[in-house]
Amino acid sequence: MVRNFTRPEDHIIEYLNHPEWAIRNLLSRKLDSPDTFNKIAAAALALTGFEHVSQVGEIRGHSSLLSALVERWRPETHTFHLPVGEVTVTLEDVSYILGLPINGEAVTGRSDSSHQFLVDNCIACFGREPGPQDHVLGKVNIAWVRQCRDTEPCDTQEFVERYVRVHIFCLLGTVVFLDKSTTSLNSKFLPLLRDFHRVSSYSWGHPVWYTYTDRCVVHHDTTTKRWMAH
Repeated sequence: MVRNFTRPEDHIIEYLNHPEWAIRNLLSRKLDSPDTFNKIAAAALALTGFEHVSQVGEIRGHSSLLSALVERWRPETHTFHLPVGEVTVTLEDVSYILGLPINGEAVTGRSDSSHQFLVDNCIACFGREPGPQDHVLGKVNIAWVRQCRDTEPCDTQEFVERYVRVHIFCLLGTVVFLDKSTTSLNSKFLPLLRDFHRVSSYSWGHPVWYTYTDRCVVHHDTTTKRWMAH
């Protein structure tokens, strides 16, 4: 049945406003605790700009609330039309909530799903090569990535920086740029993590903002085989 969305009472948000169900339905289904992190590497993580987002954790699906937001989203204006008025996610929101840098170099790179690209970048970032069962089609198994991180001794600066790189890679795939996959992480971000001291120079907050405002998140240039998060 097609509902008449010009009538406020037909919106699911009215259900969420119900006095008996409102509190229960507006609460997240589950907030997973933040990923494990070795406190020895805390100072190094703070230098990258990922310290705050590392403490956010993951929120599991909330179908009722998501449905309400989808109904109220207007793609022509990139805003939510709610009973209180028009609202949207701003770049300032991303900065305050996730603490990610919003000034700096663009988050971009070369599109390459080859085995050699993945192996070279895994060795550069993690210090080891994934096995045949640890990757597929340019994506790395998240269990293997976490094992790499959790087995780092963190007893030298090199190992600490490697530990932080791996931790940030996990954050990019599970919190910052998460997708439908729950078992693998996209290797395209690895080249941006190779130089530890440049990680904080990227504007990680901008592509996140575009993600939430439904703009073209990733632009693929088929001519030069590059991708760019706008």
